[in-house]
Amino acid sequence: MPVLTRLIPSPVVVDITRGALDDLAGLLADQRISASGKLAVAISGGSGQALREKLSPVLPGAAWYPVADGTIDSAVKLADDIKGKRYDAVVGLGGGKIIDVAKYAAARVGLPMVSVATNLAHDGLCSPVATLDNDNGRGSYGVPMPIAMVIDLDVVREAPARFVRSGIGDAISNLSAIADWELSHEVNGEPIDGLAAAMARTAGESVLRHPGTVGDDEFLTVLSEALVLSGIAISISGDTRPSSGACHEISHAFDLLHPKRAASHGEQVGIGAAFAMYLRGAHEQSRLFAEVLRRHELPVLPAEIGFTADEFVQAVEYAPQTRPGRFTILEHLDLSTDQIRDAYADYAKTISS
Repeated sequence: MPVLTRLIPSPVVVDITRGALDDLAGLLADQRISASGKLAVAISGGSGQALREKLSPVLPGAAWYPVADGTIDSAVKLADDIKGKRYDAVVGLGGGKIIDVAKYAAARVGLPMVSVATNLAHDGLCSPVATLDNDNGRGSYGVPMPIAMVIDLDVVREAPARFVRSGIGDAISNLSAIADWELSHEVNGEPIDGLAAAMARTAGESVLRHPGTVGDDEFLTVLSEALVLSGIAISISGDTRPSSGACHEISHAFDLLHPKRAASHGEQVGIGAAFAMYLRGAHEQSRLFAEVLRRHELPVLPAEIGFTADEFVQAVEYAPQTRPGRFTILEHLDLSTDQIRDAYADYAKTISS
């Protein structure tokens, strides 16, 4: 009887430890990613620039490329700058925007990409997707996932706490996204990749149920692993279904309707996930989401990220337009403006009780 298997796309190496950056050159050489040390390193003007001074002595063959912002123009510029220079790999050193720019640029020139995260803001650190700002707002671009993933917990501890907490909202939102995927399967017969769903669910539950805080190495490790697993789950399924449902549609609506006022991705999807769970009748789960988000000092109401209740209602109403063809609890219920307003009022009362 034949044994049927499938290859699972994943990084060659995942290193989540304290002091991981101290042996970055050795890690890349040992894994045959860059024996010569000839690397193109994309850095931000903040955390990346500060780390350049520390890493320059141990990466003597690296060329450093400051990245201005997380736009498609910056990604194309980086690709043009490194094209034809015979680098072994592109390293994205910084937060999510820099890593997404590096992923896109590496894909454009056909080089492997190494993700070195300096904060834990969202699951894009290890996903096969680059989210970049463009003339129409923000777009998601399919790219190869990073060949290596390095997270130095000492560096993460130095990041602004808000950026680390943001990843908590993104990880927990997996559970809402999986519920939407299961709903679409039940209503429309959409196939579910069981392995991708299991990985994304495990990632979300590990963060939701962990008693620690961003001040604990153990919790930071669990959060880091959850974000990496989420990225791999996306790669396995071939789309963002395992970690993107109504929660992300609501966040994308904020980004498009209020591009200059939008909060962090993780803060927005956390609120979206708690509200989406309420909409599907999982009130206890919604309350649990809110309790965990509050414990980690994350927002649970739109007013806490600078939006009125009416603006939140508008975002929820607009949200399905951000992902045409994706079926979530929002498309299933197809609520009117007044119904969304009433549901939000009930949600606010429920999580406050």
